[in-house]
Parts: sequence; structure tokens; C-alpha cells
Amino acid sequence: MEVKAPQLEEEQSQVSTSAPEVIKILSQEMLDQNLFQIQEHFRSQNKNLELAILDQKIQVYPEGKIVLQVVGHVQEEIAEKMRPELLRMIRQLSGATQVSIQVEQAEEVADDRPKLYTNTDKLRYLKEKHPALAEFQRKFGLEVDF
Repeated sequence: MEVKAPQLEEEQSQVSTSAPEVIKILSQEMLDQNLFQIQEHFRSQNKNLELAILDQKIQVYPEGKIVLQVVGHVQEEIAEKMRPELLRMIRQLSGATQVSIQVEQAEEVADDRPKLYTNTDKLRYLKEKHPALAEFQRKFGLEVDF
């Protein structure tokens, strides 16, 4: 009867003992150093809609998480389509191994001011903003002809 224990030891010694892969987490500084090159890449391909997303403030959170702020569903779809290419470029240029991109819709800020469509509305708004305008109009007898 043969014992197979020595053969088992040989198999265990053949397991590769290569150095563990170094995890390099993306930082804000690393992204800022390479952001111009990434923007130039998209600019050279005339991808203006992607550039509009990249021109906004991009912040890197702990664990290498990037949140892209988008406004509306169109920008959200564009950001989702460009995500793989953007991830590849960030990893390649920065050397970071731990990077993730999340797309988030930013809330649109409601404008409390009324829309000024007609010339009368515009003049009324300017008179409210600059009371001297109404005084000049009265003093010099200026009439508005719309």
C-alpha cells in the first residue's frame, strides 16, 4: 500500500505564492490630475453631451466612489452609457484599482420669479427692481410704444 501524502504536499507547494495585488483607492487628487485628459478624450470625439456631465463638479467619496450629478433623464441615460468608458479611462490614467461610478439625479431648483414673456411684463419688472426708472419715465414724459 502506498501513501499519497507526499504527492499532496507537492500540489500544495505548486500553488502560486505571487505577491498580493495592491489595492489603490481613487482619491480626489488623483481624479483632478487626470480629469483634463479625460475631458480632452471626449472633446476629441465630439461627445459634447458627455462633456456637459464631466464639466460639472465631480467629487470622489471614500472607497473610490464617484457620484455624477445629472439633471434630467437624458443626461442620466448618457451618463449610464459613458460609465464603462469613463471607468476604464480613470483606472488606466490614475492606476487606481478601486473605483466605482454612481449616477445620481440632482434636484432642479425651482425659480420663484415669474417668467417675463411680454415687453409689458419686462418693463413692470424693471420698474419694481429700479424705482428710479418709473420716476424717469414720469419726469421726462416717456411713453412706451409696444
